[in-house]
Amino acid sequence: MSDLAAVFKSYDIRGRVGDELNADFAQKVGRAFADWLPSSGTVAVGRDMRPDSGELADAVIAGLRAQGRDVLDIGQVTSDMIYFAVGSLQLAGGAMITASHNPGQDNGIKLCREEAKPVGLDSGLDQIRDAVLASKFADAGASEGSLEKRDLSEDWVQHVLSFIDADKLKPLRLAVDAGNGMAGAIFPELEPYVPWEITEMYFELDGTFPNHEANPLKFETLKDLIARIRADKLDGGIAFDGDGDRAFLVDETGTPLTGGVMSAMMAEYFVGLHPGANIVYDIRNSRSVPKVVEQAGGTAVISKVGHSIIKQKMRDADAPFGGEASGHFYFRDNWYADSGLIGAVIGLYVAGLSGKKLSELRELYTHFKTIPETNFTVADKDAALARIQAVFPQPEHQHDNLDGLTVVVNDHTWFNVRGSNTEPVMRLNAESSDQNTLDDLVAKVKELING
Repeated sequence: MSDLAAVFKSYDIRGRVGDELNADFAQKVGRAFADWLPSSGTVAVGRDMRPDSGELADAVIAGLRAQGRDVLDIGQVTSDMIYFAVGSLQLAGGAMITASHNPGQDNGIKLCREEAKPVGLDSGLDQIRDAVLASKFADAGASEGSLEKRDLSEDWVQHVLSFIDADKLKPLRLAVDAGNGMAGAIFPELEPYVPWEITEMYFELDGTFPNHEANPLKFETLKDLIARIRADKLDGGIAFDGDGDRAFLVDETGTPLTGGVMSAMMAEYFVGLHPGANIVYDIRNSRSVPKVVEQAGGTAVISKVGHSIIKQKMRDADAPFGGEASGHFYFRDNWYADSGLIGAVIGLYVAGLSGKKLSELRELYTHFKTIPETNFTVADKDAALARIQAVFPQPEHQHDNLDGLTVVVNDHTWFNVRGSNTEPVMRLNAESSDQNTLDDLVAKVKELING
């Protein structure tokens, strides 16, 4: 199989512009996607602000139309707006040209089918890959699909606001860091509808990311936002990733609310709206999430990591909300898709209803000490897991192999080690109710991973 097969990742297509991703390749993806889609009808295409995203989007559109597919071009948008377009307009599928938070020399294509259902290697992307690499496409005859352009920004903002009672939003002074990503184009569309005084940071669209990497999961990228919050004595801030489908809140002290804190906060909100509801959380996420869900009267449903897996788990459990430690937040009424803007708006809405500062909410929903997800380059992952299992044997410790290896040391301490779906690394997550216990545990597990 061609080396180009490597750009087809578990959940999307991603690679270097030019030698891996170019117009010819993108057109083939459009043709293969058009042939593969299970339902007939129109396909939405959107793109981010990277220098070559326009060219790649035009190529995907050309490929779709060559196979007879009508195309709705929704222009420069956040990734969550593609899901909205496909779901709200009942389209056959959607393609978003983006590499999310990856460096500017990369780009990619995210695909979804009807009802914004994800397309990954285990749900059709493998078939699309094989057609692209073999250049095998259906004979569409002479009939070329039509092309329509539409701006969905206003419709999207109204959809975001439908998750709350906007009249109950509290006035706030906030800094918002778009990281030169697509949130810089879309967030201003929300501003007229919210009683917030906004300090805009890095709203200029620039796919070379001149100010910092647009990945708020790396808290070191938040230093400018934190400095502005502290200097201007603001109520908090929001940091978006490059394609806008993830957002983290930062409190008035300059401390980020982790994905676990935001998951727990929104989980309680949705159980309040839907008593007894199932709430999905990923295996890396803080155990604060199931604790809060169960205290609120809901049922916590654990899932493997990965957006396609979580979305299916939510559909199976009819869950109104799902949260990942990485800051991806999923909503049943958003076709089970993730959205940074919906998550940020709900988080700030909940804070306003509570009458508490963001720092007070952060403390309220933090039941455990935790570490940021830590990556290790490991030559032999199986040997590393064997070393861990030998030092933390069963039955003295509870093991769970749902996704990698989770070891429950006691009722208040656990860790998970798993291989990445997107990078050649092992990832460590760990939690404990006691900081010293956590520090000792992490040091021991790191030593075992590194051999």
